[in-house]
Amino acid sequence: MPMGLLSSLFGSKSGPAVPEPNFFDEDGVPRLVHKRLADSKSGALPWVSTLTAPEMALARSHGLRMLAPIAATCWMHYGFSWTEGHAQGWRQALSRLQAEAAALGANAVIDTKMVTVDLAVENSMDYSLVGTAVRIEGLKPSNAPVVSTVPALEFVQLLEAGIIPVGLAVGARYQWSNGPLDSGNGLWFNQPLKQTTQFWEQIRRHAHSDLRADAARQGSGVLAQVQFSQLFKFEKPEPGGLLGRHIVIGTVVDCKETATFKHPVDFVLDLSDKRDNLRTTSVHHNSYNDGI
Repeated sequence: MPMGLLSSLFGSKSGPAVPEPNFFDEDGVPRLVHKRLADSKSGALPWVSTLTAPEMALARSHGLRMLAPIAATCWMHYGFSWTEGHAQGWRQALSRLQAEAAALGANAVIDTKMVTVDLAVENSMDYSLVGTAVRIEGLKPSNAPVVSTVPALEFVQLLEAGIIPVGLAVGARYQWSNGPLDSGNGLWFNQPLKQTTQFWEQIRRHAHSDLRADAARQGSGVLAQVQFSQLFKFEKPEPGGLLGRHIVIGTVVDCKETATFKHPVDFVLDLSDKRDNLRTTSVHHNSYNDGI
């Protein structure tokens, strides 16, 4: 975020002080966080987890040791492109989350939740990632820990199948139409809007192409979990037209084509009607609701 905007926000007597120039380290982690990370890593602080008790028991049975909950935030001020700003904001928050996990000596961040918060400041949004940093038995600390947005149960299931979540991929595109679309059609009967459909489909295909390209740089596949679309009609400047935007986000996975489960899968019937994270995972897959 530009320092000029920070100064305007924090420069008043009633507002907080402008952050010091060395507030962040070279990896984007606030320097004041390092003491907490060091204490969590050494065991001086009690560990805390974002997992439920059943998820935590399952994770520990598969060699995952909880280190600490971590979070990363990017407050993004949009320039010429709101849509591309979303992709940039998520990537910046992801980079900061990985840096904090690496400082903990973690191998992965699991149960990561993605949250956006609209801010009162015009043309800006907060992007936050919250998850649990873990060590995996038999592995050395990672320089770039894996970030998984799937719940802990799904993370373990993927590991059992030889599928490794390795990161996050983002595809985002927007486009302005060249004037009004389908404007010559009579609208007194049901009919498909072919020009608008083609315009909308092109934006979505380009966004998914960006997602595949981003995923290919990291692994062999992507679990697309979040899609966000908007279509606006504008009257001015004349002759008016449409603005479309589409954002798609997914967890990147890497695996061998022959990956299979190495043990029998038992069928279990759960008679409880209680909703929990072992069966309801929508909270992890809906990043466009305010709040954590």
